[in-house]
Parts: sequence; structure tokens; C-alpha cells
Amino acid sequence: PSNSTPPPTQLNKIKYSGGPQIVKRERRHSSSRFNLSKNRELQKLPALKDAPAHEREELFIQKLRQCCVLFDFISDPLSDLKFKEVKRAGLNEMVEYITHNRDVVTEAIYPEAVVMFSVNLFRTLPPSSNPTGAEFDPEEDEPTLEAAWPHLQLVYEFFLRFLESPDFQPNIAKKYIDQKFILSLLDLFDSEDPRERDFLKTILHRIYGKFLGLRAYVRRQINNIFYRFIYETEHHNGIAELLEILGSIINGFALPLKEEHKMFLIRVLLPLHKVKSLSVYHPQLAYCVVQFLEKDSSLTEPVIVGLLKFWPKTHSPKEVMFLNELEEILDVIEPSEFMKVMEPLFRQLAKCVSSPHFQVAERALYYWNNEYIMSLISDNAAKILPIMFPALYKNSKSHWNKTIHGLIYNALKLFMEMNQKLFDDCTQQYKAEKQNRLKPEKKYLVKQDRLRTGLHGVCQGKLFLTDIAEPFEGIRRTVAKAQDGIIYFAFQVAHRRLVRKQSSPGVRGRVPSWIRKWIRDRKRRAEINELCHVES
Repeated sequence: PSNSTPPPTQLNKIKYSGGPQIVKRERRHSSSRFNLSKNRELQKLPALKDAPAHEREELFIQKLRQCCVLFDFISDPLSDLKFKEVKRAGLNEMVEYITHNRDVVTEAIYPEAVVMFSVNLFRTLPPSSNPTGAEFDPEEDEPTLEAAWPHLQLVYEFFLRFLESPDFQPNIAKKYIDQKFILSLLDLFDSEDPRERDFLKTILHRIYGKFLGLRAYVRRQINNIFYRFIYETEHHNGIAELLEILGSIINGFALPLKEEHKMFLIRVLLPLHKVKSLSVYHPQLAYCVVQFLEKDSSLTEPVIVGLLKFWPKTHSPKEVMFLNELEEILDVIEPSEFMKVMEPLFRQLAKCVSSPHFQVAERALYYWNNEYIMSLISDNAAKILPIMFPALYKNSKSHWNKTIHGLIYNALKLFMEMNQKLFDDCTQQYKAEKQNRLKPEKKYLVKQDRLRTGLHGVCQGKLFLTDIAEPFEGIRRTVAKAQDGIIYFAFQVAHRRLVRKQSSPGVRGRVPSWIRKWIRDRKRRAEINELCHVES
């Protein structure tokens, strides 16, 4: 089983000079809406290590309550500097105290610690700096940082050490860390500050591990966040972190998998592939999908069918991501499951090999460097080679990128070594089909040439209009393919008129006046004149 997320996709950026110039925004500090305390004058309390043992619990509680005072870091960041430092020092001291001492997390500490955490962190997040939900680019876009982070970081650090303390007892804490607490915690995952989301990820994972009664509720609420993200907003800052948590959760699922877990894969993880900001969280998403398939190989077919359903049509970097994930899946696929999906799968790979975007074609052709995938192809070459051969053979000569030529040559060489007779049969079949496709086109061009010659003869008065009725009649039923629509229209009108008048072969003349009028009315006389060399 894989133990790490798939490597991030490396793509070369193409910068376009056209279009409106986008002014790069300056990094702004988030302005979370804190309910500032009215009395912010804090008195420095004695150090916990210097207090008598019987007074430490009460002093610890006093420090926790003192740290519930909130300060202004936005409108007036230089205000209350002395008291801000008192709070910072108190938080820092409590982090050290709870980390290096035993039997300090007593029953009286639980409600005070949870209240301090809630007061400092459960807040209204600022409006998104990117409300349209456009794709976040880690290389170009700078994250929005929380201005109050000097205090928030220490609050997170304290609560994490509180949860990880050997003295921590979930049976006592469950009275205070409840469903309402979980809901407020999950709301914070939409914070734009990546440092905050990283702490939240670790804290939620610790809570999930320690509070068995909250596990189903946590999964259900995470599902709700995903549903809103997929089908309503398409904007949420914490999808990657939530998927990372789920990767660990999925890894611990007991076998056989429950139906609700399978539904989560089909109804949540697969639709997450269609969101435009996929690149932000794709490595974590692919890891979750592969974890499911390692648990239950029977899910392979619906997963691959789902990926093919959501396969991007016009977004080449996204196609490369899909190809990366598909190779991860093929690395763990069972041969029996591979046989169920190989035909639609390789039809899509044939399209990728034919892609004019060289990174898509290159990524697809790298499959032929994977030993396990090649063993699967070799066992099913009779089905796969006829699907892949036309795309490989055609692009071996026509693709614009020379690197692709070399990769295609390697793929064809491997196919030839697998089964020489099958390879020769595919070659002959491809050439025969190509000739059959060209025959109707050649036949049509001959008939069209006869029409051109006939029309020229009529224009010069050397032929009767009815002399060319036969070639016209021969092409009339296939004329929808005609490149020269004016020839068809002129002769269609001429033919109908001749039939209606029951004209005899004795009718002579140049292009009739009614055809000239039709051309003139539509301002297309120049086209027929150029074709037939008729002077105005």
C-alpha cells in the first residue's frame, strides 16, 4: 500500500501576452471579525512553575481566563502592545507547562481550555479575496494571512498539546467537545491562511481518533462541505486539508467496506474531479481514491468509468492530472478488473496519444514505461493493439513534436515484440481502411471535375445543358459533401428547369439569364465567372 500522496503534477506554464492586463493584488492581511473585549488591561500573573503545588490549578485557570481577552490587530495594530505581550507570554507559558508536566490536566481544566479555544478561534471569517472561485495558483498567488496570528498560533499550539497530553481523558472532554464544537471547527477550514488550516487538520485528526462517538458526525459534516463545494459554490479553501484527513481515515476502514463508504467514493470523491480548481487538491484526492481501491478492488470499474465520464475535453493540464491518477490506479488494479475496463480505457488513451498538446501525448505514452501496465497490455494485446494502433501509427508521422515521435516508436516497437503476427495484421487492416476511406473521395472528385468541364463547355456554347445531365445526376445524391456549393446549386436549378420544360437536346446557349440573375442577386457572380471564365 502506498504511504504518501502522489507527487504533484509538474507543468510548464504558458504565458499569454494577449487579453486584458491583470494587476497583481498586494498581499492583504485577513480581517477576521473578533468580538473585542472591552476591558483589555491584563495584569501579569505569577509563573506557574514558581507557584505552590496546591495553587497551580487555580493559577492555571486564571491564566486560561485571562487569555480569553481579545485584542485589535486590524484597525489599530499598535494599540495595547503591553497587554498583547502579557497574553502572548501567558499562552507561551501554558504551552510549555502542559507539555513538560504530568497530572496538570485536571477535570476543572477541561471546560476552561475549551472555552479559551472557542473564544479565540470561533469567529466570522473575512470575505474571500477570490470570491469567484477561480483556480488558486500556488506559484503566482500569495495566500491571505491572518493578522491576529501571533496569538492564534499559540492558542492552536496549546489546544493541540492539550489533546495530545497523556493526562487527556476523552470521557471527560466529550461533555465539552461536542457536535456544535465540531461544526464550528469545520467552518474554520475555509480560512485563507494555510498555517491555520494546517493546525486545524491536525486537531481534527486528533479529535477523530480520540472521540469514537463523533466519527460518523465528522464524516457526515465533511461530506456536506464537499457537496456544497461541488454543486453550489465551487469555492472552499480547505478541500485539500479535508481530503488529507480522509486519506488517513480511509486507510483505517475495516473490511468489508460499509455501503456508506462506497457511496462516499462514488458520490463525493469522483464528482470532485469535475471542479475547475482540481489542481489545488488533486494529489490528496488521487490518494483517497487509490486507498479505496487497495481496500476493495471491485470498486475499480465504477471508479475508472467515473473518471472517463469526467475526463476533461479542453483543459490539457487537467488531462495530465487525470493521466497521473489513472496510472496510480493501474498500478494497484487486479488483472480481472483490468479486463472489464480496458476497452473504454484505451480508447481514451488513444485520444490522448493523438492530442496536439504534447504534454498530454507524452504523459499517455509514458504508460509504456510502466512494467506492470505493460504486463497487463501484453496479456490482452489482441483487444488493446487494434484500439491503439491507428492512433500510434498515424501520429508517428504526423505529430508536430519530435519527442512524441520517439515515444510512439518505442510503443510500436514494444507492440511488435509482443505479437509480430497481430502487429502485421493491424498494419494491413489500417492501410486497407485508409484506402477504403479514400475511394469515395476520389470518385467524387472525378465527378466534380466532369461537372466543372461541362459547365465550362456550356459557358462557351460548345455543349448543350442536357449533355452534362448525366454527370450531374451521378453526383446529385452525394452532393452534400460538395466543396463547391455554387456548382451544385446552379445545376440543380438548371436540371429541374430542363425537366420541367421537357427540353430537347436542341436547346443551346451560354449560361442562361435566369442563372445569371440568381448569381447577381446573391452577389456571387464573381465566383462563377472565375470558375467558368465568363466575362461580365
